[in-house]
Amino acid sequence: MKIIAGLLIAAAVAFASGCAKTDWIDRTLVTVDVTGTWEGSAGEGSFGGGSFKFDLEQQGSTVKGLVRYRGVTTSVGDPSGPIEGTVGGDVLRFRNHRGSLEGELTVNGDEMLGLISTSVWRSPISLRRVDPSSRPASPPR
Repeated sequence: MKIIAGLLIAAAVAFASGCAKTDWIDRTLVTVDVTGTWEGSAGEGSFGGGSFKFDLEQQGSTVKGLVRYRGVTTSVGDPSGPIEGTVGGDVLRFRNHRGSLEGELTVNGDEMLGLISTSVWRSPISLRRVDPSSRPASPPR
């Protein structure tokens, strides 16, 4: 009886640790490379919309770059400037240096879709890679 109980406990522990590893892997695995120039627009949300250009460079899961915004300037000012972020799986999360712009975008080939926000507004955004031929041949390791 003690042997059966011990086996059941060992199986439960092994199963639980296997689930934890999958979640950890999903959060840290980098399956896309966002290096390059991306252009697109944000929706006509409460801030009036506008166009964005992202110049990004990715090293592993770390992303650095520059965002340029052209559109209606709001009370939070122009969100253009340097950004930093990370890629986990196929999701890019970023924030500008002033903390006035942040976003979470899902990458699918040469397209990124997601949400960007400031302390005043939140809007959907759609970006496309400007020169798909400049895309790295395979995801970074």
